[in-house]
Amino acid sequence: MRSTKQMLPLLGAIGLLVTIFYFWVPEGKFVTSNNLLDLAQQICVNAVLAYGMTLVILIGGIDLSVGAVVALVGTVTIATLERAGFATALLAGFMTAAIFGLGNGVCAAKTKMPAFIITLATMLVARGVALRFNEGRPLPVPAREELFLALGNGRLFGFLPVPVLLMLGAFVITSLLLHRTRLGQHLYAIGGNREAARFTGIPIARNEIAVYTLCSLLAGLAGIIHASQLYSAEPASGQGFELNAIAAVVVGGTSFTGGIGSMPGTLIGAVIIGILDKGLNQAGVHFSVQYIVKGLVILAAVYLDVRRRR
Repeated sequence: MRSTKQMLPLLGAIGLLVTIFYFWVPEGKFVTSNNLLDLAQQICVNAVLAYGMTLVILIGGIDLSVGAVVALVGTVTIATLERAGFATALLAGFMTAAIFGLGNGVCAAKTKMPAFIITLATMLVARGVALRFNEGRPLPVPAREELFLALGNGRLFGFLPVPVLLMLGAFVITSLLLHRTRLGQHLYAIGGNREAARFTGIPIARNEIAVYTLCSLLAGLAGIIHASQLYSAEPASGQGFELNAIAAVVVGGTSFTGGIGSMPGTLIGAVIIGILDKGLNQAGVHFSVQYIVKGLVILAAVYLDVRRRR
C-alpha cells in the first residue's frame, strides 16, 4: 500500500499536466468548470474498470476481458430494459458480468492456466456474444427510461454528475474492501509471495475466484454507465478499455508483479490518463501521437516500479 508521501509525485503530475494544458489549449478552456465536469464524467468508466483491475493485478493476475464485458453488459441491459424494466435490466447486466468473472476465476484457480490466456479467450467470447445481439447494430435506450439515462448523464441537485457519484461510491467500497478487510490482507499476501501465503493457510483459490468476479462486476457497472452515457448499447464498444484500465493501475503505482498498490493510487492514475486523453484532444494533437505519449507514460511508470523493487 502506498503512503501519502509516495503519492505526492502523482498529485504533482496532475498539477503539472493541468498547468501545461491550461497554456496549451486555446483560451484556457481546459480549466473551465464545464470542461472539468466533462472530464470527471469521462474518467468514470475507466476509473471503475481500474478498481477491479487493481484487485486482479495485486495478486499477479490480469483481466483482458473487461472491455468486452463493458460492451456485452451494456447490450444485455438495454435489450432487457425494452422488455422487463429497469431493475430486471440491471440484474441481468450484473448477472452477465458475474458469469464471466466467475468463469475467469475458476479457470485461473483450478486449471492453473495463465490468466492472460484465460481472459483473452473470454474477451473473444464476450465480444462475439455482444455482436450477436441485433446483428451487431446499436440498441438505443428507450426514451421513456429516464432513470437509466440518469446513471450516465444525470445531475444530483442540479450540479453533481451521477456517474461521478457512482465512481466515488465504487471507490469507497473497493478501498474499504482492500484496505480494511481480511480479503484485502490476503490479496497483498498472495501477490507478495504466493507460496508463503499458501503455507500460512490463506485460501488462494477462493480469493482468486472472488477477485476475478469482483473485477467483472465492476466492469458490468462501467458497462451500464457507458451505455447510459452513449444513449445506446454499442456491441463494438469497449475496445481498448482494458488497456486504459491497466494504464491507470500501473501509473497509479500498482506493481505488475503483485503485492503493491492502492485504490487511491489507482484513482489518481485514472485521473492522469483522463487528463492526458482530454488535454491532447483539445490541444489538437493527432491521435497517433496520443498513442505514443500514452505508451511512453506507461513505460516510464513500469520502469519506476522496477527500480523501486530493486
